[in-house]
Amino acid sequence: RKNAGGRGKAGGLADHRNLLKRYHPGYFGKKGIRVFHEKKNPKHCPVVNIDRLWSLVSEETRTKYADNKEGLVPVIDVTKSGFFKVLGKGRLPTIPVVVKAKFFSSTAERRIKAIGGAC
Repeated sequence: RKNAGGRGKAGGLADHRNLLKRYHPGYFGKKGIRVFHEKKNPKHCPVVNIDRLWSLVSEETRTKYADNKEGLVPVIDVTKSGFFKVLGKGRLPTIPVVVKAKFFSSTAERRIKAIGGAC
């Protein structure tokens, strides 16, 4: 007799149930919760400390604004370098600077404003 038990996976919920339960548990049915608008990584927030801020700009930018007499202030956008948050570890040079980021820690904000900069 050809195909006495049925072809393929026939009988998975009937006469082949023991086989499927034993060797393939979880084959039938649903599992888990549907999330309609899942955000894959909502807490992704790379950080940079204020002692590394000047390493994100070029050397000529540093020398240009170091002896600046015209009142021009450099703008450092840390999001272009892949960072979202600025933390307050380290010291900044006394050159005022405008820092653009999504988030600032309170220490970083205080230290940037102390040298005459802005967040």
